[in-house]
Amino acid sequence: MRRWFGSCGMALAIGMLGGGAATAADAPTYHREVVRILQKHCQDCHRPGQVAPFSLLNYDQARKRATDLAAVTADRKMPPWHASNDEGGPFRDARVLSQEEIATLGRWAEAGCPEGTSTDAPAPRTWDSDWSLGTPDLVLKASEAYSLAAEGRDEFRVFVLPTGLTEGKWVAAVDFLPGNPKIVHHVLAAFDVRGAAKKLDEADPESGYKAFGGFGVVPSGGLGGWSPGKVARPLPNGVGRYLPAGADVLLQVHYHRSGKVESDQTSIGLYFAKDKVDKQVRGGMVIPPASGLFRRPALLIPAGDANYEITGTKTIDEDSHLFAVTPHMHWLGKDFLMKAIRPDGSTVTLIRIDQWDFNWQGGYDFMAPVPLPKGTRIEMKAHFNNSAENPANPNSPPVAVHWGEQTTDEMCIGFLQMTVDDEHRENQPPPRFAAPPVERLKAAARPE
Repeated sequence: MRRWFGSCGMALAIGMLGGGAATAADAPTYHREVVRILQKHCQDCHRPGQVAPFSLLNYDQARKRATDLAAVTADRKMPPWHASNDEGGPFRDARVLSQEEIATLGRWAEAGCPEGTSTDAPAPRTWDSDWSLGTPDLVLKASEAYSLAAEGRDEFRVFVLPTGLTEGKWVAAVDFLPGNPKIVHHVLAAFDVRGAAKKLDEADPESGYKAFGGFGVVPSGGLGGWSPGKVARPLPNGVGRYLPAGADVLLQVHYHRSGKVESDQTSIGLYFAKDKVDKQVRGGMVIPPASGLFRRPALLIPAGDANYEITGTKTIDEDSHLFAVTPHMHWLGKDFLMKAIRPDGSTVTLIRIDQWDFNWQGGYDFMAPVPLPKGTRIEMKAHFNNSAENPANPNSPPVAVHWGEQTTDEMCIGFLQMTVDDEHRENQPPPRFAAPPVERLKAAARPE
């Protein structure tokens, strides 16, 4: 994200030279109009301790950034929201300013940023905690921070976090607090009921244990993940992820190095369901076709190719409803499209992103779950720009790039979150977690 330096003095001078400045009589003021826009669209991130590099909580902070504030909202670079509003969705919590709001910010900057009267201002926003959904029911983090060396390849570290749960819980929402956003590329969360991850952790003298891409063990279940720009949202009513008693939560953190020694202690926050859970989350993903001995997705982007295309498909094998999608690519990503083709031939665009931005990837939750009858085919198509003209290209000059977990490798995945129509849990755990923890461990120890 580039830094903003534009001030109202510059905006006023430009406006006067061009004859387009708003008059004092009809200009918006900070306290009457502008602060309301900032509260609604900006302050969740633009406050201390959050991902934005500066705050927009008061008049002086907003006045200092006014010129660029008007410019980046007019260009729709901010707030960060890359899904098309014309095709796909509609999505919950869309970070999209109205044309009237954009015009208001522009007119305020042109007029010299009048402050107005404080009695016109709404009450300041308050936040109960650093967690976007409020204080979690259970917060877990490693017992000690992990120290990352200054140089070397990206590193994948798994941290084993005992829950201490004496009974199983349905999880309605999950949030993450990266301890050091400068080096945390992404986080994946899962859980283990076998104790296998704990043994790997005990064998490694440092905090957590080293892994590559995965968790180093087969997880017992998933809990979602975090990447830059992703906003935590509760699951739909009646939907949950089951976390068994005695489970260990696993945090797989992908670190990329900053050039100096850094430390991190990322946290996960769990919110337990307060109402009855009838359906569990079913995950899925669309990837390019796999090939070779290790069944790696067939993605190899030639150096200099500015429009390399990749596709992938997945068939839905049960009547389902899709409630969220998460596209994922790295620095060379250019655009992304995912559609559902139903058995009756009808086509629904799920999501379209015309200008991919690696810094602002995230999950997209549908306003209403999308029906996917059995036999529906999910089709994904994306393009990559591996040319020297791509300012985000990490390689200069460009080199051929293949599928991989490193930041300088590439990926193309469409993650899906679904429920199955004929499932009715009525708060009961999934069958494989229904036995008491001791019996589960005994069963896991028996040879197949």
